Formats: sequence, structure tokens, C-alpha cells
Amino acid sequence: MKEIVIGETAEVYTRVTTDKLAIAVGSGSLKVFATPSMAALMEEAACAALKPFLENYETSVGTSLHIEHVTPTPMGMTVFADAEVIEVSGREITFRVTARDEVCEIGSGIHKRFIVNAEKFQSKTDTKGIM
Repeated sequence: MKEIVIGETAEVYTRVTTDKLAIAVGSGSLKVFATPSMAALMEEAACAALKPFLENYETSVGTSLHIEHVTPTPMGMTVFADAEVIEVSGREITFRVTARDEVCEIGSGIHKRFIVNAEKFQSKTDTKGIM
């Protein structure tokens, strides 16, 4: 792992399509951008912010996500998510995350990720429960 810079940011975006609606993902009955879809986009932004600092054998895993989703977004709009590194504690990285659509901010929060050796982490997970 290279030294991670406080203040590093990344932005990602997505178009709100049928598969990202609350009714499609099971988080509600309306045709609005789903909170789980917003959360995933925020995590994607955090991963993008970390990417330049990871060695080839490293990846990051989400360990906590505390967010508010404060206003709906209809199908067809674009949603943007931003992540900013606000704290580094060894291999634990804390981000401020926000999401906005074409009109206004729709959500925000704090997200933590932990940097791991990808192969070791996957191997350990694959053998979980096997005796």
C-alpha cells in the first residue's frame, strides 16, 4: 500500500435505470432510485479514490456505511457519487461520501474501508465453514 493522501477524491456516476429502482431491488414499492443503489455507488466512488494507492495484490473491503438518503430521484436521471478520504488509520480508510442527482444532493454519510491482500482474503472466505 502506498501512502494514502487525506483529501483524495473520486467521482462516479450512473443513470437511474429499471434495475436500480427501489421496486426492483426490494427496498420499496416505488419507481425511484433505491437507497441500496445509492450506497453501492458511494462505495464505488470510495474504491475509485483508493485505486491509485493499492498494490496489484491489494483490494479494499467495506466495513461500515452510515448514510442518509434524503430526497428521491426518478428513473432516467443521472446520479453522481463523490468520496473524499478524511482519515487514514493504518489499513482502515474513512471517507465522506455524497450523492447528488441533476437537481440537488440526495444523500451523504461516512464510509469505512479496509485494505486487504485480495488472494488471502478470498481464500479465507472461500473456506469459511469448511472443516
